[in-house]
Amino acid sequence: EQMKKEKKEKEEKEKVNTQVSLGEYTAEKLKSLREAQNATVAMDNGQQKEEEGEGGKKDDKFKPKIKAGVIPDAATIHAARKRRQQMREQGGEEFIPVDDTQRFQGEKSRLVREDENDRSDSEEERIDFRGANPTRTRRQDIMEVLEGSDSEEGEKDQDEEVKRWEQEQIRKGVSIPQVTMATSTLAGLSLNKVQTTQPQDYNYYQQQYMYQQPTVYMGTPQPVVQPYGTGYMAPPSGPVVPPSQLPSVTLESVKDRLRDRLDSLKQVHSAHQREHDKHTNDMDSSVNAVDDIEGSAEDVEQQFTFFQEMRGYVRDLVECLNEKVPKIDQLETAMHALLRQRAERFVQRRQDDIKDESEEQMNKTNKAAGSLDTLGRDSPGFAEVKKRRIAEREARRSRRRRARQATEPPVPHHEGMSSDEEEQETDILRFNSEKDRIVAEAGKSFEDVVDDFCTFRAIKTKFEKWKYDFGEPYKEAYISLCLPRLFTPFVRLELLTWNPLEANAQDIEDMAWYDSLLFYGFRETTQLTKDDPDVKLLPSIVEKVVLPKLTGLAEHAWDPMSGSQTQRLVALVQRLADDYPTVAGENKATQALLRAVLGRMRKTLDDDVFMPLYPKGILENKSSGPYYFLQRQFWSCVKLLGNMLQWHSLLAREPLLELCVDGLLNRYMLLALQNSEVNDDSIEKCQKIISSFPREWFADIQGDETLPPLQNLARYLSHSANTLHKNSIGCPDIDRRKARENIKQVAKMLVQIHALDHALQVAREHSLKDLKQMVVGR
Repeated sequence: EQMKKEKKEKEEKEKVNTQVSLGEYTAEKLKSLREAQNATVAMDNGQQKEEEGEGGKKDDKFKPKIKAGVIPDAATIHAARKRRQQMREQGGEEFIPVDDTQRFQGEKSRLVREDENDRSDSEEERIDFRGANPTRTRRQDIMEVLEGSDSEEGEKDQDEEVKRWEQEQIRKGVSIPQVTMATSTLAGLSLNKVQTTQPQDYNYYQQQYMYQQPTVYMGTPQPVVQPYGTGYMAPPSGPVVPPSQLPSVTLESVKDRLRDRLDSLKQVHSAHQREHDKHTNDMDSSVNAVDDIEGSAEDVEQQFTFFQEMRGYVRDLVECLNEKVPKIDQLETAMHALLRQRAERFVQRRQDDIKDESEEQMNKTNKAAGSLDTLGRDSPGFAEVKKRRIAEREARRSRRRRARQATEPPVPHHEGMSSDEEEQETDILRFNSEKDRIVAEAGKSFEDVVDDFCTFRAIKTKFEKWKYDFGEPYKEAYISLCLPRLFTPFVRLELLTWNPLEANAQDIEDMAWYDSLLFYGFRETTQLTKDDPDVKLLPSIVEKVVLPKLTGLAEHAWDPMSGSQTQRLVALVQRLADDYPTVAGENKATQALLRAVLGRMRKTLDDDVFMPLYPKGILENKSSGPYYFLQRQFWSCVKLLGNMLQWHSLLAREPLLELCVDGLLNRYMLLALQNSEVNDDSIEKCQKIISSFPREWFADIQGDETLPPLQNLARYLSHSANTLHKNSIGCPDIDRRKARENIKQVAKMLVQIHALDHALQVAREHSLKDLKQMVVGR
């Protein structure tokens, strides 16, 4: 309890001390304090004046003595400023001027400014050198605040004088610019009325001056903003023009400018209207597009799902074909090699037969020559082989002869015109076994593949669905260009054993692949159009598969000496050229095929043609072996000439003339004719030769001369006519009439090859009036 009591007394004592230190200041107490302070300041001023009066200048500079905590009044401050100004004007050794602008002007600094160099004291920049006085009390602070309120009243009077002076200067500067700005505003067609009222407040003038001019857009009328208020016009930036020199403003000029302004605004309005319409249309189209997209979301989802499935299917299909195509190439190469071996076997047998028969006719009396082999060496077994070969040859000829005689009616035939294509049983069995092996391997090519990737129907169904359901993406993906490459391996596999040179060869239009692809991409309800790229599917496959197949057969398996093979091959190529637009002269695959045909015919001329030459005395015996052998070889050349000329509709005239006329007729056949007797047999041979020439060769010939390569034939015919006439002299009338008929036939043959000059000469020499008229008419 004693402690509590002591604590309570201590708190009461502290409370009393706090109240005494703070004090209670009432209005009366503050007024008495202010009067006491003024009395103290007045007494100090009086003492100062007495000191100045008695002692004059007691010191060179003004040193006010203000007690710590005493606030001077307005009169004291004014007197101090005035005295400081006087001392600044008088100067002195001990006085350092506050305004040292002149010192800075001597330096070459670009940063010197008058405001920065001005060190004069002001109310705003006064520095308190009193420092912190720890003896100051709260009472002294309050007295200092009260004395400051009196000084503020004195400063207000000075501020009012400054304001009046500034307003007077503003009135002087506004009087003339108002007129100039009014004129310029009228010329600029301002829509605001010019006001002449003066600003009423300087602060308001400063606020208006700080505002920025608003941005003026083209074609939009903007009000004129007054920088100094609604009644003040800013002075022009250029020189001031007196009102007497301003241009006169008439009512018509104002109207014209108003009309121009109105037209400009109308143009701007029309431009804005067009832009508004455009934006409206764009907005409508955007809304429609959004509606369409929202409505087609389900279709797009289905389309995306389908394309993802097709992407995977096509990738798997391509991978499958990349793996199977090399195997298909091997099978196709093996089949072509098999056909080439058989064709080479036929050619080699024919060459051996010609060689054997030639040796037989040339060396009948030389028995030792029959025991020599091809290298001239004596071989005991070679004679036996040769005898067996001759026996087989004669047996084949006898079988062909009996077959011709069995036909009704019998067909006229010359030895050498038939093709020796008969095979032995062992060769047939060997060929068929190898062919069966190739076919068996081909059947196993896709045995490890599911049906969706190895049949025409499955692949065709996938891509047809794409075309039916999504036509535009089908076209954009160029599927029509990709399909021939996808179907090519399957077509090649089906054409593996196809040989159009054989009599029982299957037509390509009867094959399964042709039927599957014939109406690809078309429904019964749709109509075929030429613009559809899928129309070219079959022609593209013919170009990429069938033509290369025919090129290989023509190069390795075709025998130009065989009339049946030549006829089948020419007929097939001619039909392809007529039915498929891709089989044309400018097509690379077609050009490769025709080059292979020309190369094969040139090889036949070099290797298979042989024309024996015998003296005329030996050939007079028409039952002799040399005469018989010569006739066979000549008619074989006639057959070859006819086979090669069957290509006249597919090959150009120049290469055929080179091969058929220069390479065969002039080189071999005319040589045999000139070495033979001119008789009915030679006339028949010439007729057969000329009948082989295509009529198109002579349709566009100008003049009376025939083609240059046929000039030798024309001269031979003219010589034959003269020979027939000479041989008929002194003969019976029957022989002369027969000779005359042969001469007419010779003249007609000259007309057929367009050798009109030779035909006219023969007609004049032998008095063939009817033939002469025919020649003149042509």
